[in-house]
Amino acid sequence: MKKSAVIFLAVFALFAALWGKSETVSQKVLLNVAYDVIRDFYKEYNAEFRQAYPEVLISQSHGGASKQALSVASGLPADVVTLTQSNDINMLVKKGLVAENWQQALPNNATPFGSVMVFLVNKGNPKAIRDWADLARDDVKVIFANPKTSANGRFAYLSVLAYAQQQFQDQAQVNDFMQKVLANVPVLEAGARGATISFTQRKLGDVLIAPENEAALAAKALGQDSFEVVYPSLTAYTPVLVAETTNTQLNGTHALSQAYLQGLWSEQAQELAAKNYFRPSNPKTLQKFTALFPPVKTFDVNETFGDWTKINREHFADNAGFDQLYIKAQGAKK
Repeated sequence: MKKSAVIFLAVFALFAALWGKSETVSQKVLLNVAYDVIRDFYKEYNAEFRQAYPEVLISQSHGGASKQALSVASGLPADVVTLTQSNDINMLVKKGLVAENWQQALPNNATPFGSVMVFLVNKGNPKAIRDWADLARDDVKVIFANPKTSANGRFAYLSVLAYAQQQFQDQAQVNDFMQKVLANVPVLEAGARGATISFTQRKLGDVLIAPENEAALAAKALGQDSFEVVYPSLTAYTPVLVAETTNTQLNGTHALSQAYLQGLWSEQAQELAAKNYFRPSNPKTLQKFTALFPPVKTFDVNETFGDWTKINREHFADNAGFDQLYIKAQGAKK
């Protein structure tokens, strides 16, 4: 067994030793409610976790991030959540389902790793798509998840908008650019995985805007001779955020949830994240996988556009910025 694997199992064993006296873990079920494009990482991580806790069953629920958060708020008994917008977890805080200090309770503000928004194009990049400006061309069709229902859709939209605001000083020019891009969108899927399927299997569009991990996995799984990843000049960083819920107190799964979450910062879990094309938060691990992660200029959406309450109010609420631009863009095509 590799040294990193031994350390990984030792971390879990330590948690078991520390908390095992106060909690019974036999026949426990741990429910992780997560956004959709992280499912491949957790398939492998869960298998590693169960080597240390073979009596534990791990149940996964995946879907659009905001829908997942709403499901938990409505009664889905998650033990832990894995989301990509802090406001979704803060909404659970207001419901009394997550502790207020959730970001201080775990390392790196509860962000074990993250991703960036990239382009997935057909092999050889026949439309020569290099940057966001190319998405406004008349000959390019664009696929990305619906920002009304998908967190990754919001990161995609905000990446386009950040580029437009960088290129144009006049708001009318920004709006015109955004409408041109949105006019090139033939369909808006509810989640990032659905958008990936539309592009890679249904053959819709010339470019998919997706998280780096989703795009890279799709290219790998479907053949490097079919698709390739393109990095734009500016793009949003998309954090993976994790938190324990108060359901663990009722379910008797607090110790397990802590072990499960803390294990995400172990050396093996960080390497596993990298192999699933998530950018590790551990600098040494990230340095080890530089070949997988080309340097790219990123921005923090909250630093650029404000907190998520402001972002949602201005861009993604009913009849807000996105709705107005999308309706005008689609209407212009008729």
